[in-house]
Amino acid sequence: MRVGVDTGGTFTDVITEDGRVAKVPSTPRDPGTAVRDGVAALVSQRPALLAHGTTVATNALLEGTGAPVALVTTAGLADVVEIARQDRPSLYDATVVRPDPLVPRHRRLEVEGRLAADGSELVPLGPVPEVPPDVAAVAVCLLHADLDPRHEDAVAAELEARGLDVTCSHDVSPEVREYERTVTTVVNALLRPRCRDYLQGLAGAADEVLVMTSAGGLLPVREAAELPAALLLSGPAGGVRAGAAAALANGFPGAITFDMGGTSTDVCLVLDGRPAPAGLRTVGGYPIRLPSLDIHTIGAGGGSIARIDPGGALVVGPASAGADPGPACYGRGGTQPTVTDADLVAGRIPADATFGGLRLDRAAAEAALARAGVTAEGVIAVVDASMERALRRVSVERGVDPRQLALVAFGGAGPLHACALADALGMPAVVVPAHAGVLSALGILTAPRQRDLVRSWPHPGDHAGLDEARRRLAAEVAALVGPDAAVDTALDCRYRGQSHELTVPDVEAFHEAHCRRNGFARPDEPVEVVALRATATRPAGLDLEDLPAPARDGAVGPTSIREPDCTIWLPEGWRAEPGEAGALVLRREAR
Repeated sequence: MRVGVDTGGTFTDVITEDGRVAKVPSTPRDPGTAVRDGVAALVSQRPALLAHGTTVATNALLEGTGAPVALVTTAGLADVVEIARQDRPSLYDATVVRPDPLVPRHRRLEVEGRLAADGSELVPLGPVPEVPPDVAAVAVCLLHADLDPRHEDAVAAELEARGLDVTCSHDVSPEVREYERTVTTVVNALLRPRCRDYLQGLAGAADEVLVMTSAGGLLPVREAAELPAALLLSGPAGGVRAGAAAALANGFPGAITFDMGGTSTDVCLVLDGRPAPAGLRTVGGYPIRLPSLDIHTIGAGGGSIARIDPGGALVVGPASAGADPGPACYGRGGTQPTVTDADLVAGRIPADATFGGLRLDRAAAEAALARAGVTAEGVIAVVDASMERALRRVSVERGVDPRQLALVAFGGAGPLHACALADALGMPAVVVPAHAGVLSALGILTAPRQRDLVRSWPHPGDHAGLDEARRRLAAEVAALVGPDAAVDTALDCRYRGQSHELTVPDVEAFHEAHCRRNGFARPDEPVEVVALRATATRPAGLDLEDLPAPARDGAVGPTSIREPDCTIWLPEGWRAEPGEAGALVLRREAR
């Protein structure tokens, strides 16, 4: 038996290859407990495969519970991690502050030695400094190591001989831009001790354990434990993959995936059946320069707490009631009103519904809303407005018309709010996939094995040898995945003088991509290549259509459609029809 598991902030979702589903409350202190409990609820014997999406890396970074870490860098660059880019996080907010640097000043150590911009040695490497005794891990990030790693390798060898856990930047993020590369390396170093312990603790839970990366592919658990910075969007990436497949199966190659869980909402643009990629994401205010899906996350979920702020405005989130005590209607001691409480009181969730085995308490939800001085309708309107902005962020702001896209709704709360959002953006249909409430777990189970590599291109304006370099990188990444791997390559390109780039299939495609994203193109301007990317995938041998789909009947709104893992709210003027791969396709009735 193969099993997919997604650990969320509120529930841990489990699905087997024969379509059985379990939702158990997450256990934040030890996430592995919920994983083992969920698997045991469905499978009596040791699974052949456990495909896992984890929040351990994300939580450790956001909560500041990573290991004490030191940074070893080139002389003169110790403060890059604090100086950052010198831009203001919020231009008109006088009170906004940057997140604290991940390495305090006394743990930032410098080493003599310097490479030139072409990777040649200018100054020989000096002695490696002593590391403070309170350090558990060391990040090594030297100037131009993305072009030549020899100095980093020498420093790492010395530190490892002293018994330290070392992360080198050329092993994590071998790309230009010192600040982003340094922060990514530091994040990996501080997360690795905790994530390694957790993931290795799961290694015996199945014959084979694979872990979802932010890029939407699976890594063997031991490799994932060495690269935890690649796991920061682990669970959401699974939902995006499955959502894109469900949209394509129902005739929508263009879509936005909309995953509303208990703690957050994740949205991602899908074009031509493929989720948008990103080479840089910001998590907790820190730039992570690793391949990922271009997922935009906001603090709005079923557990998001509603309150009146000091100015008298109704605010929903980002604080969440989480799994314990959870929303007031869970009857586990929660007293603050949440979006789930509002959906229950508004009649979108049937009064006798159960969540994860918990019978909901409507009276407790009504009391929580009343104490806070808010209404169910107001809470729903505010959270919908937040999610509408997120959908516009990944479509309208990128030059893509949402009226040409379907909205793929999943997660425990997504199908409750999807029709209102589709109405607001003029989207023609909502696709609710089979097993929508556990779709991220399903996407993780059906995801391919995948490896991603990136290499800086040392001569941005000179394309000579570029094709040969792409072929070498493709062969290198294919060897990491094994036989029958499918390989895609891409380039990071920009116009001369620009400070940021776009990822495109080839140089010729850059002008059109630039026009779509920025509203203009300069076809006569030279195009510079900054980096090469290659992705190798090997299919899981299990597709979305292979899982048994639940029988789903059509309906006309207004009504609630109850399912084992979620509830769908069908407003007045909408109808639901069975679609492909067990999906329900929701459309407005003709007027």
